[in-house]
Amino acid sequence: MGDWWRGGVIYQIYPRSFQDSNGDGVGDLRGILGRLDHVASLGVDAIWLSPIFTSPMADMGYDVSNYTDIDPLFGALADFDALIERAHDLGLKVIIDQVVSHTSDRHPWFIESRSSRTNSRADWYVWAEPNEDGTPPNNWPSVFGGPAWEWNGTRRQYYLHNFLIEQPDLNFHNPEVQDAVLDAMRFWLERGVDGFRFDTVNYYFHDRQLRDNPAAPREKETPLEVDPYGMQLHTYSKNRPENIDFLKRVRQLMDEFPGTTTVGEVGEAHRPIEIMAEYTAGGDRLHMCYSFSMLGPEFTPRHFRSRIEGFFSGAPDGWPCWSFSNHDVNRHVTRWEAHAANPDALARLAIAMQSTFKGSVCLYQGEELGLPETELDYGELTDPPGLRFWPENKGRDGCRTPMPWTGDEHGGFSDVKPWLPVKAPQRKRNVAALDADPDSILNYYRAILAYRREVPALVGGEIVFYDVERPILAFARHSGQTALVCVFNLSALPRGLAVDGLPPLATVAAVSTGAELGDGGLALKANGFAIIECGAGFDPAALTLALIEA
Repeated sequence: MGDWWRGGVIYQIYPRSFQDSNGDGVGDLRGILGRLDHVASLGVDAIWLSPIFTSPMADMGYDVSNYTDIDPLFGALADFDALIERAHDLGLKVIIDQVVSHTSDRHPWFIESRSSRTNSRADWYVWAEPNEDGTPPNNWPSVFGGPAWEWNGTRRQYYLHNFLIEQPDLNFHNPEVQDAVLDAMRFWLERGVDGFRFDTVNYYFHDRQLRDNPAAPREKETPLEVDPYGMQLHTYSKNRPENIDFLKRVRQLMDEFPGTTTVGEVGEAHRPIEIMAEYTAGGDRLHMCYSFSMLGPEFTPRHFRSRIEGFFSGAPDGWPCWSFSNHDVNRHVTRWEAHAANPDALARLAIAMQSTFKGSVCLYQGEELGLPETELDYGELTDPPGLRFWPENKGRDGCRTPMPWTGDEHGGFSDVKPWLPVKAPQRKRNVAALDADPDSILNYYRAILAYRREVPALVGGEIVFYDVERPILAFARHSGQTALVCVFNLSALPRGLAVDGLPPLATVAAVSTGAELGDGGLALKANGFAIIECGAGFDPAALTLALIEA
């Protein structure tokens, strides 16, 4: 199906941490190949591979030095081809990362660009003159701390790096850069990939005039940030309007390969939903976008509702991809634990919410096990932000520890000490143990994803929210064939609701948890939820829900 991505479920694999096949303590493509049956058993539509390209690994592969080859740490092109073939045999699409807002400082393009002001790639990166006093040209900060500018003694200029010093930003105002990036994408499309996930897709263009960013509005009493990056509105260093035209070029390329898709990562704190809508509106930009809007600490009905309604209000014909965890944030079972009766109850609630939201779903490896964040000591860290901002910011290593396949010393991930440890709380939730338990969170993931596939209203139907007091999130999903009412208790205390307007034959689906529907009322246990099947003729507007105070 050409639009398989619309309402599809994508499973993110962090290659370093999925499976080590050659005994070096680092995951690789052959390891992923050997574990694809597990992924397919979940009932997902696609896998997304975090970067596997040639890299010095200053940022774990997000610093690319060759866009058209595999880093030897992960294998070779032949291994990638075998992975594609096996995935397709299992009915899985393959999406790969494209990290093109910046390269590694060891990329041949940058090595040439920094060599002089007159070489053939002199304008392929963002170079700028210093101020008269030698300071950087403006106030732009790096996401990873310090200024976003680094001095180069050969050119006697600064270059822009929105992330690490080792990650110089490409100059997308140069058409040759755009062409080179599109050529690299074509290489992988011709090799059989089914789509791309675009890292930091809103960072491609910068303001040509290099104007200072304004301060972000904040209350005087608000404590200062651990990382001051969030204290600016990044009006000029990213989110530039020129990006839209480049995304149209990307879509033109993708349209040459029917059935492929794109999902952009919008890294933006102040107006992420608006940018997601801009980048997916119409049929000539990206297919999907996601942001960090649901990857933060907020866990309220108003928050989730506002994200979804805000997106479709801004882009009625656009499409979102919602995620709760990924390789950049604390795992949501830990992040939202204050609202949980227990980890399994929260994990069930979360995947049921994702499975019933309007949009596509992105799952991060280990979510299906209910994995908590790994607690690491400073000496165990590898992630640059954690090393720089410890202990207030512990970095991203805690969500990147290897998948626990068994309860063995290294979780069945490797025969040797892995690059990050597999600790006891994670080993306890290993795949083999949960697979054997019919009531496990792993088997619930399989059940709810199978239910989603079978119900058209969940894949492509409309969504209508109900006004109910917190902690209740309630909405209807409906299409021509089916109608559902979905009610979630986002608290660790039981709640009751008065319900009026359900059809007489309405029933609670078996994938619901901790829910009892009786005459005129719905009882929800802590973190309980009900997916109520209402039939094709149900009118969502006829239903009223009201929280019954305890």
